Amino acid sequence: MSEFKVNTITNRDGSYGPQVCGITTFRSSGMQLPSGPTEMRGGRGKGVFGAGATPSSTSVMDAIQISTTGNAVDFGDDFLSRQENYAAFGSTIRGINAGGYDSPTAITNIHYFTFSSQGGMNDFGQLINARYTCQGASNAIRGLIFAGKQINEVAYNSIEFVTIATTGDAVSFGNLTERVFNHGSGVSTPTRAFQFAGLTNSGPTRTNVIHAATIATQGDAVKFGELTISPDAHTGCSNSIRGLSWCGQTPSNINNIEYFQLASEGNGVDFGDASAAKDYLGACAGATRGMCAGGQTPTKINVIEYVTFATTGDTTDFGDLTVARRFCMGSSDVHGGLAQ
Repeated sequence: MSEFKVNTITNRDGSYGPQVCGITTFRSSGMQLPSGPTEMRGGRGKGVFGAGATPSSTSVMDAIQISTTGNAVDFGDDFLSRQENYAAFGSTIRGINAGGYDSPTAITNIHYFTFSSQGGMNDFGQLINARYTCQGASNAIRGLIFAGKQINEVAYNSIEFVTIATTGDAVSFGNLTERVFNHGSGVSTPTRAFQFAGLTNSGPTRTNVIHAATIATQGDAVKFGELTISPDAHTGCSNSIRGLSWCGQTPSNINNIEYFQLASEGNGVDFGDASAAKDYLGACAGATRGMCAGGQTPTKINVIEYVTFATTGDTTDFGDLTVARRFCMGSSDVHGGLAQ
């Protein structure tokens, strides 16, 4: 029989003793206990795509396991049939959908779901302002809702935020440098959230500006850089290193995927191409893969495809959504704003 040696067992307050319950550190020549929050120890890697339009509204939500390939499975239903883009973001535990369009008006509703469950929405609170075609991003603590607009109104430049682990109404965060709408999901790191491109009220005209906001503070966003093109009706996702802008229109539909480095200010760089020129799609990500799903070509599509963040190149087929739709904004429990 081999000899097994345990050097130290340390409880939470750092004192020594035979008590094993509540171990936080453990040193041994023979084995290593898991560490970190329970929710970080496996079972993660789920992406969820929300409600949208077929073109009639649908409340269906779909789930995928990002590290595999295959068709999505039904995740439950939203309370609302959100259309025309809504802010979508999440933590390791919760996904949140905020705002959107529930015909015939923009809405203030914020709802959340639990990634580890098999679907269904819960009431979270209300936005300060009803808005659709807005953009969302988060770290594991806060979620930010960028800009957007009400029906037949001037676009906002305002940013609102919520604390994901609680429930309650959104709070004012700050402003973007321009009024912008018709954009999809933003991207984030554990410290910063990014909004990029869309339509401005000047005309309207398209913008290629990338904004950055420090999530832990409240204040105005600053210009971070520029994309090489100026899409609207696009979407985005990230790991902790790269942010991706997926497709959209300029005004014709495009299949371009562009990336920018999140650690330092800079401009977008060509990444590759999606399988088709499309707009109004959803996206989510894990630590190694970025995913997009749905959208229109202009036919509503159910395609899910992915790229590998560390490389550049065109998309690879992943599977299909349960329902072909546009505006199916995505979130995941392992996106770039979380410790990975």
